[in-house]
Amino acid sequence: MASVTLGAVAAHFGRDVDRGVSKVVGIVESAAREGVDFLVLPDASLGGYIGDFHAPDPNDPPPALDPDGPEIGAVIAAAGPMTVCVGYAEAAAGGSRYNAAICVSGDGVLGSYRKVHQPAGEALTYLAGDRFSTFDTPVGPVGMLIDYDKTFPESARALALDGAHIIAALSAWPASITDRASRLPADRQSRLFDLYDCARAAENQVVLVSSNQTGVMGNLRFLGQAKIVGPGGDILANTRSKGGLAKVEIDVEAEISRARKVLNHLVELRPDSYRTATKS
Repeated sequence: MASVTLGAVAAHFGRDVDRGVSKVVGIVESAAREGVDFLVLPDASLGGYIGDFHAPDPNDPPPALDPDGPEIGAVIAAAGPMTVCVGYAEAAAGGSRYNAAICVSGDGVLGSYRKVHQPAGEALTYLAGDRFSTFDTPVGPVGMLIDYDKTFPESARALALDGAHIIAALSAWPASITDRASRLPADRQSRLFDLYDCARAAENQVVLVSSNQTGVMGNLRFLGQAKIVGPGGDILANTRSKGGLAKVEIDVEAEISRARKVLNHLVELRPDSYRTATKS
């Protein structure tokens, strides 16, 4: 495959679904004018995220949307030949919801994902997903993660072993709640957010496209820091703590082949030597 242009978005999205749809469509259309082939928008772009980890407001949950509904349909219509990953709350039985991501093009839905790992009190608002999977797209095999998932190396490893060459990491990742710094770049969560992005790409020798929310929701202040990381763990483009689009042109297959030419981490795994420790 020839080079493709990858884009990662840092932007603020709140509770207003109609406004969120309009903003997503506008960003997709702007990215198309910039020649982007694969665009990753943040977690909870359609309907916003919770405003408190420990005690989310039960009267103000993110609106639960149907993946076959008009909101996702509007993103599909705007995408055209572009591949777009966007986060939203997926409606579940009994009036509940999943923290979910969906990947679409103008041809329809290419893949979907429900967040597996839940931090703090997120389970008070969302159900948990239970699997990681890779799907085919016009830019190659892709897998998706949602914010806290990338804290766990097993998440990205599962996608890489399933053939993913690009991992889309959609986030609504805030600054530290317990030890917040006066400046976002100095916050410990800023450091961890970048560290996880780079480590997950380098461990699996894949390209990682990381989006994130900006601004404030409730008592959460989001970090931004959207970026694209190469298979050697190097940051190729980033927005830092501001909103915007991180964009890079890259031959994904060539870069992965080059990274794995001498040291191929997935081939050289020794699963028989690893002891799986689970907390009882």
